[in-house]
Amino acid sequence: MDAASFPHREHVRMAFEMLRRHDFAESVWLFSKALRTMTTKAGKPQAFHQTITVAFLSLVAERMELGCQADFAAFEQAHPELTDKGVLAQWYGRGQLASDLARRTFVLPARIP
Repeated sequence: MDAASFPHREHVRMAFEMLRRHDFAESVWLFSKALRTMTTKAGKPQAFHQTITVAFLSLVAERMELGCQADFAAFEQAHPELTDKGVLAQWYGRGQLASDLARRTFVLPARIP
């Protein structure tokens, strides 16, 4: 898939589908690998961000466990906040997500919501 035609909503849909088929730890590995491949093929390997990837997967996984949505359309309707790229601001400061450390490895939120 072309990274340029892969908007945030599609990232969330891909996370949902992976988590339906694999446990959380395996999904983190598979999703990270897929995104790294896409960004590298697009000539923008620096676009991959480990903390954002793991944090969004965590949100999707948590909401999947709390609900019983049969498909992505129902899941998206039940959790519209996940289609907002800015939702992580509830847990992470802008500077923290902009750090090289957060890009390279998963970091826990520095502030309490």
